Amino acid sequence: MKYELVCGLETHIELSTASKIFCSCTTAFGGKPNTHCCPVCTGQPGALPVLNKKVVEYAVRAGLATHCKVNNVTHLDRKNYCYPDLPKAYQISQFDKPIVYGGYVRLENGRKIGLTRIHIEEDAGKLVHEGGFTLVDYNRGGVPLIEIVSEPDLRSAAEAREFVEKLQLIMRYIGVSDCKMQEGSMRCDVNVSVRPVGSDVLGTRTEIKNMNSLNFMERAIKYEFLRQTEILEEGGEVEQATLRFDEHTGETFVMRNKEDSQDYRYFPEPDILTVVIPEEKVEKIKSEIPELPFDKFERYTKELGMSDRNAKLLIKYKAVCDWFEKTLSFGAGVKHTVNLIVGTVFSFLGTEENKENFAVAVPPSEMARLVKYLDEGKINVTSAQQTLTAMLRTGQSVDDLLSEADLAGTSDVEFEEICRRAIEANPQAVADFLNGKEKAIFALFGFIKRATGGKADITKAEKIIIDMLKRS
Repeated sequence: MKYELVCGLETHIELSTASKIFCSCTTAFGGKPNTHCCPVCTGQPGALPVLNKKVVEYAVRAGLATHCKVNNVTHLDRKNYCYPDLPKAYQISQFDKPIVYGGYVRLENGRKIGLTRIHIEEDAGKLVHEGGFTLVDYNRGGVPLIEIVSEPDLRSAAEAREFVEKLQLIMRYIGVSDCKMQEGSMRCDVNVSVRPVGSDVLGTRTEIKNMNSLNFMERAIKYEFLRQTEILEEGGEVEQATLRFDEHTGETFVMRNKEDSQDYRYFPEPDILTVVIPEEKVEKIKSEIPELPFDKFERYTKELGMSDRNAKLLIKYKAVCDWFEKTLSFGAGVKHTVNLIVGTVFSFLGTEENKENFAVAVPPSEMARLVKYLDEGKINVTSAQQTLTAMLRTGQSVDDLLSEADLAGTSDVEFEEICRRAIEANPQAVADFLNGKEKAIFALFGFIKRATGGKADITKAEKIIIDMLKRS
């Protein structure tokens, strides 16, 4: 019997507010253990929570960006469980009335992955296991989260990865989170079950907790699918459980039997008033949402004529797109601007984090001046790449790095004469090229580069040489 994967994700995203969800403590990552906390976020007797208004706004923004509906009247609930990283012995979350619900994220294959809900809650502290002891750091406790719960619509580990990547991109674009999985500001609980292909009945699910790496998540889903499939093929039954993934062995292990909602004894949070979100507030938040990455992709490819590949590379980083569009506003052409960003700028920046932060020393106006010299044929691609690298490294302007002689170039008449001399100096390469050996033309390019001091436009040279050979 053939089986199919049924997967849903609960994605926890820490919000980029300056202070925690119910107190004024900082949300800054790191810091000496237990220095970013107070009586409220450590649950001291008599300390009362006050809801951070920005958390509500960010949650609504996340919902609107993922096609959700907003509950204009909502409330918070207590989720009761006892664990060392939760000093109150309960978490303030939402149960029956999440702040937003019913949206979706569209995959590249066109499938819509439904969102059951997005709700707000507080993060727990962090357990640190050292030298046989378990230590508790409450700095993270009370940091605001949104939990994005998907429908069980994912059918492969690759789809699950793409779904998380798209959520990550959307949340970064709208400015609600940096979604740095390596810092724990984006984590996924993965629900996995299997069923016979063609069946509509859901199988027994297991939940793999706290996946903070896309690679590990993919591996965990693939392993768990095979594990459950083998159990069913041998006539056994999958047991509902909470699992952890061991990245060293690539296997999942049972942590505890899976809880259901009744185990948490949810009830309305008595210390926080009902939350009312007026419709005019919702409309204001909607008006502030920037162009989303997939709309930007459509515009880049259809209106700007960009290739799918380059558009995908650019839209991964909102700051890069902002810089690119500002460069175009100063009169730079699309083609050369994109190619210099994807080639030279990305190579200079190197890491994904550097591209995301995009702290470059070249203002868009200077980038535009360089690109316009390239558009006008005053410099060639190689010269533009070298100049841009120097600008990125030193912060110098185009004028600091390019002299009048650099910009003078070679006249069309002179360039054609150089191409003619290249043909005359390389008869064997010409003969080989005419006999179908296309790479033989590279010998002529080498002659031209030497004759122009490396400043030749090789694309232009190729066209001139082929025209000359056709006429000969």
